[in-house]
Amino acid sequence: MSKFLFFITIIVAISLFVSCSTASKLDALKPEPDDAVPLVYENSPSFINLPVTIKLKDIENKTNTLLNGLIYEDNTIEDDDIELKVWKEAPITITNAHQGTTEKIKTVLPLKVWVKYRIGTKKLGVELYTYKEFNLNGVVTLHSDISLTNWRMHTKTELKSLDWKESPTMVLLGKNVPITYIINPTISLFKSKIERKIDESIEKSMDFKPNVLDALEKICTPFEMSEAYSSWLRITPVEVYTTDARLKNDTFVLEMGMKCNMETLIGAKPTSKYDKNKILLKPVTQIPQQINTNIAAVSTYLEASRIMSKNFSGQVFGSGSKKVTVKQVNIWHKNDKMVIALDLLGSVNGTIYLSGFPQYNEKTKEIYFDKLDYVLDTKNRLMRTANWLAQGIILRKIEANCRYSIQTNLEEGKKSMMSYLTNYSPMPGVFVNGKMEDIQFQKIQLTNQAIIAFINVKGNVKVTIDGLK
Repeated sequence: MSKFLFFITIIVAISLFVSCSTASKLDALKPEPDDAVPLVYENSPSFINLPVTIKLKDIENKTNTLLNGLIYEDNTIEDDDIELKVWKEAPITITNAHQGTTEKIKTVLPLKVWVKYRIGTKKLGVELYTYKEFNLNGVVTLHSDISLTNWRMHTKTELKSLDWKESPTMVLLGKNVPITYIINPTISLFKSKIERKIDESIEKSMDFKPNVLDALEKICTPFEMSEAYSSWLRITPVEVYTTDARLKNDTFVLEMGMKCNMETLIGAKPTSKYDKNKILLKPVTQIPQQINTNIAAVSTYLEASRIMSKNFSGQVFGSGSKKVTVKQVNIWHKNDKMVIALDLLGSVNGTIYLSGFPQYNEKTKEIYFDKLDYVLDTKNRLMRTANWLAQGIILRKIEANCRYSIQTNLEEGKKSMMSYLTNYSPMPGVFVNGKMEDIQFQKIQLTNQAIIAFINVKGNVKVTIDGLK
């Protein structure tokens, strides 16, 4: 019996020795993350200036497309003894009139004129007329004032001159008789017609509302900022502004600006909130030359966990024989706080849970977690299992590694934005260019899926219409 008791005593002693030399097992209660719902966060409106420039050459091309063939016809000879038809003989040219400080456009319209003229009288119901037909070639020069109303450029055109390529004549009694005195008065008959035709053609060609709205629709279609994070940028216009139209050299300039909301969403491609029927053009006297854009750098918890796990690689925490290493880091959102789960291996095996609020270091472009503390259940268990690990000095050392840089996120965001500011063409003939200045951090907002770092970007944007279809 004594040997048996001695054997049992040895077994118990060995068991106690082994249990004392084996790491303590920590089994803390996990703070479960919040339920996943679509990512929504607060955002401030952005203001983007869009100075639209349209070359007069493009106005010329569209005017030539719309104004072709017969532009005036008078088939009644009884009222003034003349029938008249006027055609566009060659392409119209539109340039800047350069009349001092007055902003006018100059339109040169080559014409072909057909005239049927009758000479004679009607007596006692008997017509005693002689009819003559002849063709003339000439060039009409017109000047137009310009204005802009409800997305459409309007002109008020005035015929300045009509130059015949040769003096119009007709054979009368065997002689060539100049008939300029007959033709020139008829100019007054079709002068207003030609002026109106030019105004109507330019107005049709310069109804740029469809072009602007189509371009905005392209720009406001959500596009993927990062395939890895499944993050999407959505732009929704709130208001569009414009100044008066003006001519600068051979370019039509329209200063435009757009107040919009810029959102970054995670997950499947979001639907567009763009509604062209709700866009109104509001006249203003001046528009800022810089864009002021508020966007968001999205860092998912999965990506943040991966980066922080890398930070802890090779790190040992503790002193003497009491040491632990962090093998894995996971973070999530819980009740407006961050929960950081650290899987430990060493003198204590298990998972500890820390909680706190993220901060941002402007110099290092890092998100860090200041004043981290143990989740209450974890701390109580540490006090019973490994009090040394619950000490503040160990926590501060762990805290120093709970950080990660969003520099890459910021650079990717800027790179994505620049792709839309480097000769980006949302539609044929429309080109967007611009530049961005440094990114300024504003605030951090926690969601249940990601950490959102809100940033402000300044720069400028220019929209050029070149070769408009």
